[in-house]
Amino acid sequence: MSFPKNFLWGGATAANQYEGGWNEGGKGINTSDVMTAGSHTIPRRVTYKNVKTGETGSIIGFGPYAKFPENCIPAVIEGEYYPSHVATDFYHRYKEDIAYMGEMGFKTFRLSMNWARIFPHGDDSEPNEEGLKFYDKVFDECAKYGIEPLVTLSHYETPLHLAIQYGGWANRKCIDFFENYAKTVFKYYEEKVKYWLTFNEINCMEFAPFVAGGLLDPSPQNKAQAAHNQFVASAKAVKAAREINTEIKVGQMLAYQPIYPYTCDPYDQLLAMEIAQNTFFYADVQTGGHYPAYRLKKYEREGIVLNTESDDFELLEKYSADFLSFSCYGSTTVSTHEDVNKSSGNLIMGIKNPYLETNAWGWATDPACLRIALNTLYNRYHKPLWIVENGIGWDDKKEEDGSVHDTYRIEYLRKNIKSMRDAVNIDGVDLMGYTMWGCIDLVSAGTGEMKKRYGFVYVDRDDRGNGTLERSRKDSFYWYKKVIETNGEDLD
Repeated sequence: MSFPKNFLWGGATAANQYEGGWNEGGKGINTSDVMTAGSHTIPRRVTYKNVKTGETGSIIGFGPYAKFPENCIPAVIEGEYYPSHVATDFYHRYKEDIAYMGEMGFKTFRLSMNWARIFPHGDDSEPNEEGLKFYDKVFDECAKYGIEPLVTLSHYETPLHLAIQYGGWANRKCIDFFENYAKTVFKYYEEKVKYWLTFNEINCMEFAPFVAGGLLDPSPQNKAQAAHNQFVASAKAVKAAREINTEIKVGQMLAYQPIYPYTCDPYDQLLAMEIAQNTFFYADVQTGGHYPAYRLKKYEREGIVLNTESDDFELLEKYSADFLSFSCYGSTTVSTHEDVNKSSGNLIMGIKNPYLETNAWGWATDPACLRIALNTLYNRYHKPLWIVENGIGWDDKKEEDGSVHDTYRIEYLRKNIKSMRDAVNIDGVDLMGYTMWGCIDLVSAGTGEMKKRYGFVYVDRDDRGNGTLERSRKDSFYWYKKVIETNGEDLD
């Protein structure tokens, strides 16, 4: 009961939560750079400035209706704390962190490339050489330890200029800007990076349109158009990769979780189906290559008319994703009944499942979710899968001797890895790899805080940016090292 010999074990991060160096090396400002910190009870905000009066304010960042007031644009405001500006400082500590990954035996490291570090405004005619050289050094460091990079092109890091000047991804011009960006880095790193992802959790356009698409006006029409434009941009990236080097593989990245109906009430079943379709839609197009009938009927009911060009749908069909990667932290339970307890999860509210235990942030540990997710997605799309986010946020405590005893993380990972192992060995799912989320502590995307930690390596930093940034190994560090050494056989 192990994994294929070439299975890619590793960890995952995102530049806006981990990299820092927000105004160094010629980098421009991106959408995450105007997002404040938050907590489990206080939402993250996007700060803005009125271009006519100079007045400042903010709106909730993670939400489906984050519309900016008239004459207001997202902006960095003095006196606010923005976690992405330093994050946990991979920009200056990449050698140290990659050495930790090498010590654990990582086969792969998922990171995002900060688009604004390569093209500071997004629409620049030439790339920023200093930005290119930074990632060049990162990939060289990975190669020293035999670590294969898995690179996300856009992980909630749209250049802010594209949001302000063009209205974000609702504008088709962003397709060309992204295609240029993709071609540039595919060619530049042709010999160093084989695996790429286009848009992180592309379906988050549904409920976090500013974060996922730089939308200043999240109308249903704009969200639908932005999703379509990202689909076309992704297809063009796949086309470019195949023309540059057939060894390059470009995948989709989907936020996914199994949806359980709370009861056997048929209306609970229908609700679960409808919510699942909102997620499947994004993979039906980007990985499946076509618009599903249920989505087209939805657009018809809502009066949404897409701005398309004659070859859009041919591109989507011919250049669908080579593989489907996804995040999955647990399952969610839904119901049409109002007399049930609600529970928060990773950006999504659901019903508290009485069969599962939850942590302080309302996250439930579901020992079967990865097997269910893998079977559902593999049987639907028949393409290789890759779990690129899975993990648990916890308020880890560092002891006086420097140790961190995160037995709860080990137990969570043990259950999840066994679940995906069963999907491979019992069900025959084609699974490429597994990258645990936040392998080095980073800022939580959903809450903007540090105390919601994920990593195998503890970083000395608090919710207000205080701390030495010193790294230290947690108990899970040694456990995961053993898991990789035994290729998933020894989970004790």
